[in-house]
Amino acid sequence: MINDRSRDIGDFVPREGDDMIICRCEEITRGEIRRAVHDGMFTMQEIRRYLRAGMGLCQGQTCSRIVKGIVASELGVSPATINPATSRGPIRPTEMKTLAQEVL
Repeated sequence: MINDRSRDIGDFVPREGDDMIICRCEEITRGEIRRAVHDGMFTMQEIRRYLRAGMGLCQGQTCSRIVKGIVASELGVSPATINPATSRGPIRPTEMKTLAQEVL
């Protein structure tokens, strides 16, 4: 089971290619994702909150499948067993005067 935190998936061992950037928006590498799994982040939602992978401008449109594959590989499960992270629209700061103009 994916959320079984008692499973020992072994220690993190760096591999060739760990310096490859997977999430271009947040500049998250393959090694950072692998290490997060070994630190106990087993779901896409946890990876997203822990590393911000998939929270950039593209909202995971370019990296989420790759991140899911890396997580699945580290856990030794099929990517189909891992639920996707919740998608949300990007939020940008808005000046109060802009909001006030809409009311008037």
